[in-house]
Amino acid sequence: MTQKSNQRGYAMKALRKTLIASCVAAACFAPAAHAEKFFGGSSISILHSADYQGVQFDAGGNGGMEYEATYFTFENVTAHNWGGTFFFIDRDQPQGDLEGTDNVYGEFAPNISGSWLTGQDLSFGPVKDITLAGQYEFGGGTEANNYMYGFGLAWDVPAFRYFTTSFYYVDNSEISDDWQMTVTWGLPFDVGAAKFLVDGYIDWSTSASDHESEFQFTPQIKLDVGNFMGNPGVLYAGIEYQYWNNKFGLNETLVDTQSSVSALVKFHF
Repeated sequence: MTQKSNQRGYAMKALRKTLIASCVAAACFAPAAHAEKFFGGSSISILHSADYQGVQFDAGGNGGMEYEATYFTFENVTAHNWGGTFFFIDRDQPQGDLEGTDNVYGEFAPNISGSWLTGQDLSFGPVKDITLAGQYEFGGGTEANNYMYGFGLAWDVPAFRYFTTSFYYVDNSEISDDWQMTVTWGLPFDVGAAKFLVDGYIDWSTSASDHESEFQFTPQIKLDVGNFMGNPGVLYAGIEYQYWNNKFGLNETLVDTQSSVSALVKFHF
């Protein structure tokens, strides 16, 4: 690679980090006089399954191995007139042969409302707003530091609490850069006196020379247990299903497609 190509590469990485930093700064320092907070809350979840898929090489294309683990997750979400933030951090504790190989992984995802930023109503049809979207991923087995930037659409879908689609360019620290699409949703519904919430996400990323295209589909179905105790929206119990093709961007010689069902308990505060 020539010196000029190196300089272009460094310049692009600096630009990407500047964009994500600008998004974070706008989220953190929106002028108080113009900022209005709609919602903010945190939660702790515990998930357990024996269906998680780990890495194990097999030249014949039957790679991977199932293992049992418990995940502890802290989440925080905020919603403002200028946009919102989402943060989570996972600690997984494998059992059996993988005991002692715990990992910590997290993400911080701010978004800035285009309508707030421009002072114009950007809604059209079923689209409520266009957002400036960023994300920072850190930790995991490879101690990654990935920067993502792009845009999102907030949709007005009947019965849904929220429904969003986001499109990112991903500046990966450990593998070649790629593109990612993320869909998130939350759908509450009642069955008699019981209140339920179905929420989750879809992640799809493109392939590159050193990794495969990934696809994740991860819905949670939860019963509002707190509702029966006079405190709706506080304590949930249910299951999480995760379908993960080409986990970590690896092919079938290293890991099989994950199709896991996890028991979960989630406490909001």
